[in-house]
Amino acid sequence: MISSLRSVFSLMLSTSLMMVGFGLASYVLPVRSVAEGWSTLVISWIATGYTLGFTISCVITPKFVARVGHVRVFAALITLLSVAILMCGLVVDWRAWIFFRAISGFAIAGSYLVIESWLNERVTNENRGMLFSLYLITTMVGTIGGQYLVPLGDPTNSSLFILCGVLFSLALLPTALSSSAMPAPPAQAKFDVPGLYRRSPVAVVGAFLAGAMSGAWLNLGGVFTQKIGLSTTEGATLLAALLAGSAVSQIPIGRTSDRVDRRIVMVGCGIVGVISCLAMVAFVDAGPLILYVIAAFVGSVLFPIYALNVAHANDLARPNEYVEVSSGMMITYGVGTISGPLMVGPVMDRFGPASLFLVLAVYFALYAAYAAWRIAQRHQHDGLVAKTDFQANTVPTPGTEAVNAMNQAVRPGGLIDDDTVPPRAY
Repeated sequence: MISSLRSVFSLMLSTSLMMVGFGLASYVLPVRSVAEGWSTLVISWIATGYTLGFTISCVITPKFVARVGHVRVFAALITLLSVAILMCGLVVDWRAWIFFRAISGFAIAGSYLVIESWLNERVTNENRGMLFSLYLITTMVGTIGGQYLVPLGDPTNSSLFILCGVLFSLALLPTALSSSAMPAPPAQAKFDVPGLYRRSPVAVVGAFLAGAMSGAWLNLGGVFTQKIGLSTTEGATLLAALLAGSAVSQIPIGRTSDRVDRRIVMVGCGIVGVISCLAMVAFVDAGPLILYVIAAFVGSVLFPIYALNVAHANDLARPNEYVEVSSGMMITYGVGTISGPLMVGPVMDRFGPASLFLVLAVYFALYAAYAAWRIAQRHQHDGLVAKTDFQANTVPTPGTEAVNAMNQAVRPGGLIDDDTVPPRAY
């Protein structure tokens, strides 16, 4: 176990530094946007640039990795991350920021791909759970830590943007100087979303709604904290509380869904989401402590529901279809993250910051209602191939575990081996 930890230490250090920069950027950008007087609609356009770049990278980056290798691609992507955030501090214009954020989204998604595929080759069946849990903790602690750096500087000047660029650049060093062997290039997978929908409608619809909700929150949550008058420290704490709620609930939700019909758990999560979001609207003017508690409840279902949908889709898939299923779910989720800010931004402009949670409540209601309707349409065991184990998904990296599925399912020659593909679920 110690040798396994030693082999991924540099990788974890790079991940930690990158996620500190990610957390800082994800909060300082909306704070600066509000300070510039940009409307929520404009901020949502900027956010859509990020999610669009993120989704495109999930398809394109593996081609670059296959051509030149993980380390070179990671170095290029980290450079793009640093350049994009520094340009945001240098050129404060929302039209330019859409382009810069698209570059950031492309680079961060590709960086996740490199890190996770590298980590996946360093683990075994005996230590996979422990090491990926460590990875999850690293990403979450780094993100939260980065958000708490905002109060240390002034978002209205370039100091925090420069600090973020420095953090991204430092993240390159541990991996670039690592003596560990490079992982094998990830394989390409085809995307058959229509076929996936025919097999598991609730998984596809649920993944889209989960993407819309997480995309809206991750890109407009900072705007919400500013618009309701929280200080930067209080806003960082609210964002951290939501992430903490997600971390605490991942395993209980997953274990419950392993024992009962996952669609029932989806309905329950949707109901919890509706109640929590409506509570946030009702108590938006209450003290910060109350908002922190409510945010934790919102987070307890906001991010884990995507994992439920991927697990359900894999329940209905044959072993040689796991790669295709994971890839299709990744793209569906990505499209949802693109739509989320575009839908929520105009509503927040018209009805105020609390309407963010009204829209999330509607999404949660649709999520629960559709799962309940599918329960009535199809028996739990219809089409079931094998009940696979739930596996928690990292919060800031929606869809990137599909890369791990690719690495697990493909032999060195690039062909699927039905006898060696381990069951995977998310």
